[in-house]
Amino acid sequence: MRLNEVERGDTLRARALIGAISLASGMRLPDAARVAFYHKDFVSAALGAWTQKTMRGESAWSVGQRELMAALVAKWNACAFCIGAHRAVAVEGLSRETVDAVLADFETAAIDEGFRATLRFLHVMTTRPNDLGGEDARRVLSSGVSRAALADAVAVGTLFAIVTRYADALKFTIPSEAEFAKAARMLLERGYQ
Repeated sequence: MRLNEVERGDTLRARALIGAISLASGMRLPDAARVAFYHKDFVSAALGAWTQKTMRGESAWSVGQRELMAALVAKWNACAFCIGAHRAVAVEGLSRETVDAVLADFETAAIDEGFRATLRFLHVMTTRPNDLGGEDARRVLSSGVSRAALADAVAVGTLFAIVTRYADALKFTIPSEAEFAKAARMLLERGYQ
């Protein structure tokens, strides 16, 4: 269901900000940003803070790796908006070839084994959560990934299990690849809050 308030904002101030940001950036403000102006007191502040900490806070994973994890979770949840958005940000931190190879098949992509083991864990967590067990975590840890890094990856997977459904439930508009790239650069500069 597409809510008009997400498109235009639910207050006069939000409408003015959406318009000003769209005008200044030279592109339609993506729905992921627009939704932050919708009932800010309900979910926006908490979700923004969680996303900022998860995606930009201290971590053994680079920003590019976390964005690539988000894009993969989006792929496994079939969320076109989040695949495009997080792929675009990942490309800013990793090579396009690496990002596209991982999205095509992380099992054969040229990445280190710790990252691959973590992606296997996230794949099970996302697609078959009832099958996830202690042995899955032990395999990741035995690949050299720390408990803290695994916890960070789980936070990315959990967050984007929610965000992908949110994006699809609100029928986010899919920008062009050029618009995704422009939004990715803005997101890297400003963060998620």
